[in-house]
Amino acid sequence: MTDEWLSERARSAEASAGAGFDLSQCVRERIHELGGVQSHGTLLAVDPASGLVDTAADNALTLLGAAAEDLIGRHVTTVLAESDWAEALDASAEGDSIAVTFPVTAGFAGHRTGFDLSAHRRDGLVLLEFEPRDENDAFRFAGFYQEVRRALRRLRSSGTVLDCCRAAVGEVRRLTGYDRVVAYRFDGVDGPGEVVAEDVGQGWEPWLGLWFPATDIPPQARRLYEENWIRVICDVDDPTARLRPARRPATGAPLDLSGAALRTVSGFHLEYLRNIGVRSSMSVSLLREGRLWGLIACHGAAPRTLAPEVRSACELFGTAFSMQLAAIEERHRADALERSGQEVAAVAGLLDEDVDASLLRHEALVRELVGADGVLLVRGGRLSSAGLTVAEEVVLALSRYATRASSGGVWSTDRLPELLASDGATTPAEGCPAGVLLLPVGRSGDYLAWVRQERQTPREWAADPSRPVLVGPAGERLTPRGSGAVYRSIIRGRSLPWTARDQAAALEMGRLLTELVLRHADEVDQLNDELRMTNLDLDSFAHVAAHDLKEPLRGIANAATFTLEDARDGLDSLSVRRLETMKRLAARMDDLLNSLLHYARMGRTGLRLDDISLDDVLDQALEVAGPRLAEEGVRVSRPRVLPRVRADHDRIFEILLNLLVNAAKYAGDRPDRMVEVTVEDVVPPGADRVAQVVVVRDNGIGIPPDRQEEVFALFRRLHGPQEHGGGTGVGLAVVKRIVERHGGRLWLVSEPGEGTAFYFSLGEDAQAEPGGAEG
Repeated sequence: MTDEWLSERARSAEASAGAGFDLSQCVRERIHELGGVQSHGTLLAVDPASGLVDTAADNALTLLGAAAEDLIGRHVTTVLAESDWAEALDASAEGDSIAVTFPVTAGFAGHRTGFDLSAHRRDGLVLLEFEPRDENDAFRFAGFYQEVRRALRRLRSSGTVLDCCRAAVGEVRRLTGYDRVVAYRFDGVDGPGEVVAEDVGQGWEPWLGLWFPATDIPPQARRLYEENWIRVICDVDDPTARLRPARRPATGAPLDLSGAALRTVSGFHLEYLRNIGVRSSMSVSLLREGRLWGLIACHGAAPRTLAPEVRSACELFGTAFSMQLAAIEERHRADALERSGQEVAAVAGLLDEDVDASLLRHEALVRELVGADGVLLVRGGRLSSAGLTVAEEVVLALSRYATRASSGGVWSTDRLPELLASDGATTPAEGCPAGVLLLPVGRSGDYLAWVRQERQTPREWAADPSRPVLVGPAGERLTPRGSGAVYRSIIRGRSLPWTARDQAAALEMGRLLTELVLRHADEVDQLNDELRMTNLDLDSFAHVAAHDLKEPLRGIANAATFTLEDARDGLDSLSVRRLETMKRLAARMDDLLNSLLHYARMGRTGLRLDDISLDDVLDQALEVAGPRLAEEGVRVSRPRVLPRVRADHDRIFEILLNLLVNAAKYAGDRPDRMVEVTVEDVVPPGADRVAQVVVVRDNGIGIPPDRQEEVFALFRRLHGPQEHGGGTGVGLAVVKRIVERHGGRLWLVSEPGEGTAFYFSLGEDAQAEPGGAEG
């Protein structure tokens, strides 16, 4: 992971510097386990249960009057009063890495003197840091905290982030006396940093507006800044006091000094500070939502030791600064939400239940809400877009980001190509916007997004970002800059950043859009419920009516039959014809009622879905329809193997039987009569993607264009009752209902005199599976 953090350009630059310097060593260095402390203080690590010293710094003899080797394994009260040890135990809670500092008198007999003792816990030990205390400091600190209070009050009066940074650097410089204090803001979690405010002494080169490469502060250093808010280096030429033993026998690893104020410093960082003429430094972390936002960096030309009270005050100042940044950001977000609310409401008021279409009709206003160059709406796999063209692979990648985005929030970036590349996604040469403000809507992966094109930005670097390593008189060195050197570059692949107002507008748009979609969905659900009840009522009515009408109809037919049988000889010819007509109409009515019962049954009975072979179903349908087709001289064509589908066997049999019988009924007046049953990949009418459908195609008489929709209506025939073999006009209505019950679609393509092709799909639960090669 650490090696991956190095950019390719940094790797190339390292290689160009010549052999001998490995920049990745900076990234891999375990800076919390360097095995030493700064020598102006000393450290003891003590087992809290036994009170025995586990680890000691080798300058303990100088400061405490007892050698490290003599202290290890002995009770800590050899150099520390029992009451002070008890206070250190109480003050350092288990699992709490925050140090607590209080004054003590400590040292071996005959060497006792005043110290500031800081205590915290790490790796199951109590770490005690001893720093010599100047008793004169008590007088100085009496007025110091009044200065801190005034500094915090001035900080709270700042209205913008930059005002806050300017106030902070001035106050920290007054509190500490460093020669240069800058506020340094990171460009993203792992990005480079920009100096956004500074307060510098006479003769110090200004850095305001300069950028520093990301390699200046590697990931493990950033993680430590998040855990330990303050870092002081008293003297870059300090001789480190090594820890004894170097590796703890209990763990086999060096002591973890992540929370230690005296922790020694990486040689790479010391080299860095020497190269910019800095002898002492302090860094105070600035955090936002628990992540490192930036630093207050302080530099001095001479060694400078800061008493714990000063460090604590600066740490408190950094905490207050971070809280003020969060408050400013929240205030700006609230103001932005209020300002954008009316504008968004006006645009949302123009949208109707057809969200996709109405959004595109007013796309200029939608884009203007956030100053975007384009807008995308993806719902249910359908894309609606306007403005800046976006490639299909980018649209799909954004769906993945929408899926991962938090519900009810927005996701944004001003460097989409860089982000796609880091995620391993393909970045197209064209059609990839630089900035995206994305709002997840509805189902997983659906979103509304605003996009911005690239805006090239000039940037001034305090170090050549392409050459973090230079060869100097002492060999390869991290060389951040030379005197007066500024490197200018153009940043590409990025858009204007999205502001708090942009994000507030997007959130408000999302809220109103969700209300509109949900309101429309409720209306549709209500209509669907009413439609379901109506369909159930109609099905029940059709079934009951057809069933109850058959009995009196049978009585009418029987009465006419019996009258003709018993009294035909006594009736005149007109009465006989009327009775014959009554019988024929009763039979016709019985056929219609039977068809109506069958049609109603299609809506009342459930489907029995199973994995079936279309070949088997077609064979069975041809056993019934084959004689009729042979009688009409219609040849059947089919591929060698049809696929398998998930469907209701009996209902698919009924579909194929109806369509094959129709091919026989309406065969054309030609010698090469034929009907073909096959499966094809086509795009259904009104759809935007290919689907696999069953096709029954004949070369019969065809259907006129203006009457093609009629053939699917109940009891609708295009010919007389006795023409083309007769019928009730229910067959194709039944076919349509069965297809729709499967979740599929039915349509036809026909040309009078040329024939008709019926196409039907079977829905997502009835996808075809290959059954073999087509012959």
